[in-house]
Amino acid sequence: MTASLAWLKQQLATIFLFTAIGAEALMSWLTDYVRPRIRGLLHREVPDNLWTNCSNCNQMILTKELTRSMNVCPHCGHHMKAAVAERFAWTFDEGSWTRIELPKVAADPLGFRDQKRYNDRLKDARSKSHLDEALAVAHGKIGGQPAVVAIMAYEFMAGTMGTALGEAFIAAARLARLQRAPLVIFTASGGARMQEGMLSLMQMPRTTVAVEMLKEEGLPYIVVLTNPTTGGVSASFAMLGDVQIAEPKALIGFAGPRVIEDTVREKLPEGFQRSEYLLEHGMLDMVVPRRDLKETLARVISLLTGAPKNGAASPDVVAKPEAV
Repeated sequence: MTASLAWLKQQLATIFLFTAIGAEALMSWLTDYVRPRIRGLLHREVPDNLWTNCSNCNQMILTKELTRSMNVCPHCGHHMKAAVAERFAWTFDEGSWTRIELPKVAADPLGFRDQKRYNDRLKDARSKSHLDEALAVAHGKIGGQPAVVAIMAYEFMAGTMGTALGEAFIAAARLARLQRAPLVIFTASGGARMQEGMLSLMQMPRTTVAVEMLKEEGLPYIVVLTNPTTGGVSASFAMLGDVQIAEPKALIGFAGPRVIEDTVREKLPEGFQRSEYLLEHGMLDMVVPRRDLKETLARVISLLTGAPKNGAASPDVVAKPEAV
């Protein structure tokens, strides 16, 4: 902006010079040189992704600043949704992790169609998210300690649970057993995937059995609940962790608040189904800001496995007195 003002001052000085030379030369210079430059200054293109609007406080945030803050609004502290690749990068030690290939399943076992064919919905979701399914799995190190991490992708059909997700979860549990490593899962889901009907509901007992397999092996199973975690996911593997962690103000529950209010015909308490409310009522062990999640996971893994961890700083954690 300072450079632009200096340029305008320079042009005004030139105008006075041309006034002495003659009106015709001045008009030609204004038309051919000055006017196009001024239009360029006033109509400079702004990239579409330069700013992001916070969905909680509606403040405008520079996208670069939002990336540095791990998708947490610097104005109100709202934890926005995060992509799978971002979660992996924030959780694992740099350069220490590897994604695994997941089992293939029948794409459309019921031949389902509503306003659109299920196969077409899957193709659209894969094209937009660059993921094969709503769960991605990787293994690596957290604070220098081996771990298997599974991340639910809300950007893939709202993180809904179908047969492919069930198989991916079981693959993650088997990998954790093979490597004798803890399994950490980040949940974000709208529930069971209706396009797969009863087959999607069958993933609830299947994932529960996979969790039990880890417990029998004496391996830690740590759940990090993010906004939102609802439906069949919250009624199965999302609430079975040895340690239950949640991000601040995450919506966690089976049915949504509006459905519950319409059913019981009562006004729900303030903050009902949010992570802080669940912590207060004994459903969670701790609520951890996103910036402290990696350090907290490293500390919990170290305590549960007895392995030394790298790092030192004590994170800003809200926890129950009896929690790890």
